[in-house]
Amino acid sequence: MPSETEPQERVWMAFPPEHSSLGTTAEDTHQARAAWASVAHAVSGFEPVTMVVDPADLTAARKYLSSGIELVEAPLDDAWMRDIGPTFVVNDDDGGRLGGVDWVFNGWGQQDWASWGKDSTVGAEVVRHSGAELVASPLVNEGGGIQVDGLGTVLVTESVQLDPYRNPGLAKADVEAELARTIGATHVIWLPRGLTRDNKELGTRGHVDIVAAIPSPGVLLVHSQRNESHPDFGITRDIIALLAGTRDAQGRSWEIVEVPAPEVLRDEHGWVDYSYINHLVVNGGVIACSFDDPADAEAKRILEEAYPGRTVVTVDARPVFARGGGIHCITQHQPAVG
Repeated sequence: MPSETEPQERVWMAFPPEHSSLGTTAEDTHQARAAWASVAHAVSGFEPVTMVVDPADLTAARKYLSSGIELVEAPLDDAWMRDIGPTFVVNDDDGGRLGGVDWVFNGWGQQDWASWGKDSTVGAEVVRHSGAELVASPLVNEGGGIQVDGLGTVLVTESVQLDPYRNPGLAKADVEAELARTIGATHVIWLPRGLTRDNKELGTRGHVDIVAAIPSPGVLLVHSQRNESHPDFGITRDIIALLAGTRDAQGRSWEIVEVPAPEVLRDEHGWVDYSYINHLVVNGGVIACSFDDPADAEAKRILEEAYPGRTVVTVDARPVFARGGGIHCITQHQPAVG
């Protein structure tokens, strides 16, 4: 699996279906669709976007999306493409052939609010449309549960890959062997868990892509909650300390860049997990989360320094986070080959 900073062919997304966990009312659905569309249009300023749309929602999708965004029909339960879609890989030993790892998807560990009968087929469908070679995996995993440097390092969390509702009976060695086979990971760094809100209702039980990202070899961007009253204060302190004691696949100690959490601590549902880590790297740019928060400017500056030469474009991510994720969660990049 190449670094997300490598050249990309396109970004895949999924259009929020009428009946999903994204909302129970017409206004909820509208807010979700408007937020997803805002991200799609931001990405389309840098590279092509292909949107998977449930056939029943094709007319609605055309109202929200510009004509430049390609639409592909497939049944959907939800719209979190990072998790329901494939993880794209490149076979460097065979002329750079594109592959797509189709993980088993079971509703983020059989969550009682989730439906996944349709979403579990999306990975293979996207692989087919992309022209990639299908790499089937028996591992229950999601794209948001892994972060890589493209050089063999992968970050994961024990609460996701070792979740008994995802992979009962698997040990770390079993997961590591499958990650080596599918995405070429030679060095796995295990975090114990993710953020507080992500372990509540509509959460994933601890995805790493809201906690840490690898913008370049040997560098880690890590979510840092600076307010001691937020339960993530202790969690992020522990994660930063743990990562400081690890090395990458090349044996280098990490340069850790702390990215502050927004100053807002709660919303109507409780403690927020607003995070600037959950950004999307695209060709020549970065699509970053904003929260109408005093920390937005500092986070944008950090991302500009971490991704030199790329234009950082911000999109209000609050409607996405209110539904359980961020910009990285609703997108899946396809690397360029050849």
